[in-house]
Order: sequence, then structure tokens, then C-alpha cells
Amino acid sequence: MVRLISDDELIATSVVANSTMNRERGLSGVNSYARSLGFDPLAWLRERAAAVPGWLDLCSGEGRALAEAARQLPPGGAELTGVDLVGPMSPLPDGAALPHLRLVTAAVADWAPERPYDLITCVHGLHYLGDQLGAIARAASWLAPDGRFAAHFDPESVRRTDGSSAARPVVAALRAAGFGYRARRHLLVLDGGRPVELPFVYAGADPGAGPNYTGQPAVGSYYR
Repeated sequence: MVRLISDDELIATSVVANSTMNRERGLSGVNSYARSLGFDPLAWLRERAAAVPGWLDLCSGEGRALAEAARQLPPGGAELTGVDLVGPMSPLPDGAALPHLRLVTAAVADWAPERPYDLITCVHGLHYLGDQLGAIARAASWLAPDGRFAAHFDPESVRRTDGSSAARPVVAALRAAGFGYRARRHLLVLDGGRPVELPFVYAGADPGAGPNYTGQPAVGSYYR
């Protein structure tokens, strides 16, 4: 029988607090957001009709991708926000010159934005959250009407309280709510902000679930 723990307990475990999955990833190139997501976040922002488009990156690590985007945008050209449990290990060397970039150290489950965002990303970050489905639903509500949410998601990490896989019903429920799931990239995508209600109740997390498809230790999320 798996012992499930709360999200407050989960954030203190080594699999979450010491995660390095997304800490060094840049905006473009080999190890990049553009490659992982299959589209260029900066180009997406530049195509928005909003006067000041916003990009929110959940589980942003060192915030390197956001900082690279900020350097290529004029001041006031966008609002870029990164949220990460650990946050940057050291200040960005030119952080003072990037006033439109904000890096927040907080648990995703405890944080909420003050504005809608045109782009919300979570690159290999859901793997370390307990209530993954709750985070997905909240992010959907933070999107602008023509915004995009894109996050890596492993359906096999979502389980029922008896330990059986909930992957198929969860993917079906997400698709019914308007999400697309690109299995080859393990990428969940939603175009257009909206309220999302999923027919699952979070029961707790298993930090000892072991490696997922990335080969790195990940968290198991359990639902009724």
C-alpha cells in the first residue's frame, strides 16, 4: 500500500526540492523551450494582438528562457513571469536591465497571478507537482481568451487510490475539456482560456513513484 502525502509534505522531499530538470534550459537551440514545446514562445508573444502580452512560466528553474526573451523584447513590450519552488540559485547578471521580467519563488499550488497571460508554459514541471490536474485547471483559468497553455504531462503518473492507472480516463476528460494531448512529445496544449472542471478529487502524492518517461525520478499523483 502506497503511503500518500500532502502537497505541504511533498515540497520538502528531495525529488521535488532538488529537481534539476528545467534549471538550465534556454529559449532556443538544442536544450531549449522551442525544441521541447515544438514552437517558439517568443514568436508566439510577438504575434499577439495584446498591447502588453504576458508569458507565465511555471516551474521556471533559473528563468533562463524568460531572461533570453526579455533581452529580445523592448521594455514594456511584454510582461514575463516565472514561478519556481526553489527559484534562481543566483541573480541574473543583467536582472536590473530587465524590468519586465519577474521571477517568483513560490509553490505553484500557493500562487495566483494578478493578470491573464497570453502564454503559460510548464516545461517538465508537472512531473514534480502533487495535484497535477488541479494545477492544469488553474492554469487554464489564467489564460487570455486567445492564449495558449503548453505543458509536459505524463498520464501514467496519474493513478487511482487503489494504485491502478488513471491515464486513459484522465486524458479523455482533458480532451473533453478542450485540451489536446500530443503523445509523442508528452505535451498537453490548450488554446483559449476557460474554466475547467475535471471529474477527479485529489487524494495525495507519492514521491517514491520512481523514474517516468524522462528517466528522472518523478511524483505519482493519486485521485478518487
